Amino acid sequence: MPERETIERARRDQRAGKSASTQAGEFVREEMDHIREGKHGARSAKQAIAIGLSKARRAGVALKPPGKGKASEETRRHAQHDSAVGAKGAKPPSAKRSRATLSALKREGSSAASTQALSRQTKAAAKKRTAADRSAAARKAARTRSRNG
Repeated sequence: MPERETIERARRDQRAGKSASTQAGEFVREEMDHIREGKHGARSAKQAIAIGLSKARRAGVALKPPGKGKASEETRRHAQHDSAVGAKGAKPPSAKRSRATLSALKREGSSAASTQALSRQTKAAAKKRTAADRSAAARKAARTRSRNG
């Protein structure tokens, strides 16, 4: 379950008209903090990000599932399910299932949230995009950047 403060930050982003991925970023940040605090671990930076995105979808962030060919069918199906749960408001998760997931994550290491791991993941993700796509994203970032920081 995401912390109340994280949900509030995401809602603040939504009110400010920021994109769904920016709103979801708050949940990913929370996940990285949990791993760094030692609350649990993750196998890779990719997994840690996926957990954060899943929490965001379940909290009601209108984040689209990955496109065809971008991720496996199973991942896309899970993303669609998480979005559906977020749209209708889910019943609390099963305590037994939550405990099992947490104990599995506790057995993983915490290096997934390290600066190096995140940098490696970021570079790998950027490398998959075209130069034009990266350039357009940078231009949009410059255009939509807040004037007062």
